[in-house]
Order: sequence, then structure tokens, then C-alpha cells
Amino acid sequence: MALPRTQRQPIDWQQVLLLTALMIAVLLAWNTWAVYPLKILVVFFHELSHALAAWATGGHVVGIQLSTAEGGLCRTAGGSAFLILTAGYLGSLVWGGVIMNLAARTRADKALAVFLGVLLLTVTVWLVRPVLHFGFLFGMVTGLAFVVSGLKLPHSINDVLLKIVGLTSCLYAVLDIKSDILSRPTMCSDAYRLSELTRLPVVFWGVLWFVAAIGLGAYFLLTACRARTASDTADVP
Repeated sequence: MALPRTQRQPIDWQQVLLLTALMIAVLLAWNTWAVYPLKILVVFFHELSHALAAWATGGHVVGIQLSTAEGGLCRTAGGSAFLILTAGYLGSLVWGGVIMNLAARTRADKALAVFLGVLLLTVTVWLVRPVLHFGFLFGMVTGLAFVVSGLKLPHSINDVLLKIVGLTSCLYAVLDIKSDILSRPTMCSDAYRLSELTRLPVVFWGVLWFVAAIGLGAYFLLTACRARTASDTADVP
């Protein structure tokens, strides 16, 4: 049922302009070194989503690997293979959407940056292997960078940083589904393994995830562009 007109939150056009400008900047720099660390971070969220699905369905996480080629691997044992395989692409998009909305609709940017940093450091020390290789070093350096940013840099910089992270995660999930599944259906992707499990074509899962990713991405963008309420704007130390 539609909300009464008085309860609908208007569009924050300043937020629309900022997010649009950041999205254009990310897309223009998509294949450059500037966006490369953000892509690896999204891969981290992708693999962490697999891990969370494994734990949620009674499975065990053996370890996580990240590669310089923007690839990753989450080794699991037990749990629901269907949900674990499904969690990667859409999970990383949800991570991005939630981060973008928290940055856009609250004043908790500094606390959120510290939280993400501590999360990255914890998961890296606990699960990312091998130690002293790319994935482990990336997780440690990025985690420390988020913690320092949250503790030392002003709210405005953390706000823009988190919005860029959120936008990149949403964009990368959509583009990665198209690249890995729709454009290269024979590639050994999550959809390929899910196809083997369910006997449904790879393209079926690719199209389903692509449509879901577009819908989720649009939803997160729309909610991020709504005007803040009084509770949203409460100061957070």
C-alpha cells in the first residue's frame, strides 16, 4: 500500500548530482589504476558473501584467496551449495548498496569507515591465505587505510570515499555478471557451477542474476537519493 503523501520522502537533488558525478567519474576511470583497488575490494566482498552464506547454512569456510587479476576464491565445506554459489555477485552488490545508503542517509561515515577497516583486518587475518601474498597484503593495507580514514580524516572525505566504494560495488556486480556469465558462458564461474548443480543453463542464471542486480542497484540508488529524516541526520561521534 502506498504511503500517504505526507510520509513520502522527497528526492535530495544535491545527493542525486553528487552520486551521478561520482558514478561518471568511476566509469570514466574504470580501466585505470585509480579504480583497480576498488575492484579488488568488491572481489573481497564477493568472496566474503560466499563465506557468510556457508556459515548461515551450517557450512565451514576453509579460506579465501584474492588475485591480482581481479579474481577470487572462497573454499567452503558443507552448507547449501545453491545458496553459497548464489551469494557472491548479489552479495557484493548488497554490500555496496548498504554502504552507499549509510553514507548518504546518516552521519555515521567515520564510524562506518572504521567498522569496514576492522572487518577487513579481521577477515584477512582469519581467512585470507596464503599469508604475505597479494590477497593478504591487500586486506591488511586496505583495512588499515579505512581505520585511519575513519579516525583521522573529516566526515566529508569519509562520506565521498564510502559513496565511491558503494557505487563501485554496485556497478562491478552488474558488469561482472555480464562479463563472466552472459558474455563468456563457458567460463568456470559461480553460474557455471550452479548450472552443473541444477541442470539449468548458465545463461538462465546469468540473466536472472543480471535482472536482479539491475533491480537491486536501482533500488539502492533511489533510496540513497531520498532526503534524510530527522533520525538520519542525528550526529554520530
